Amino acid sequence: MSHVMSPVVDELWERRAELSPADVEARIQVVGAVDLLDRGEVRVARVVGGEVVVDERAKRAILLSFRLLGMARSQVGDFQHHDRVPLKTSFDGVRVVPGAIARWGSYLAPGVVLMPSFTNIGAYVDSGTMVDTWATVGSCAQIGKNVHLSGGVGIGVGLEPPGAVPVVVEDDAFIGSRSMIVEGARVGRGAVIGAGTILSGTIPVIDVRTGEELARGRVPDWCVAVGGTRQKEFPGGTFGLPCVLVIKRLEPEQRHDKAALNEVLREHGVNT
Repeated sequence: MSHVMSPVVDELWERRAELSPADVEARIQVVGAVDLLDRGEVRVARVVGGEVVVDERAKRAILLSFRLLGMARSQVGDFQHHDRVPLKTSFDGVRVVPGAIARWGSYLAPGVVLMPSFTNIGAYVDSGTMVDTWATVGSCAQIGKNVHLSGGVGIGVGLEPPGAVPVVVEDDAFIGSRSMIVEGARVGRGAVIGAGTILSGTIPVIDVRTGEELARGRVPDWCVAVGGTRQKEFPGGTFGLPCVLVIKRLEPEQRHDKAALNEVLREHGVNT
């Protein structure tokens, strides 16, 4: 069941310059607001009617917490930490492998698996998703159900600057090793992103069958996409600029068969 943050957050935001950890009542209000994010009762962003809708109040609560929480020491075994944001403590139904780190204010649904990885404040990771070794889920990133974030994947932040749209990876997507999905980019449902792909909110996504630019920063549902370049003329010469290439369309609801996907990538000369 979703909740709505108190409008007190907006009032505190308007006078944020004068706030400090000494403001006990303000801190109580903001901690309560971020607790809603931690429990998944509020999300920084969600897809509504096909578009990403951002809850700016939720982002403000996170930014206010940086101002209102004092620095504190904590310790896990021999590892000592000194930070304003504590580690997450609620992991009901979540598998957390030693070495995984999740900050308070992130939500992890039952069935999530965290290998040694990092999940930042404001992130939402839905059920059945695997965050593999050395993957990073940036602040406010929204990760759907049954997603696989392969080793070393970087999901970018969506907290700042003001107006920034969080990265969204929709249900059943597969993100290949060392890929970077950043700056308001969106990966559609069931999409497969080849290893090493870089997708930002401004990078063009092109269908190799037609040469058509499908969108900027958004990989369509149920397709296989890889990183590529396209040639562009400049006064100094012709240079290759990054793009993302859609090389195959998948049947809706088609499950990812790793052997078949590897064959598709090999056909196009892409490393797997």
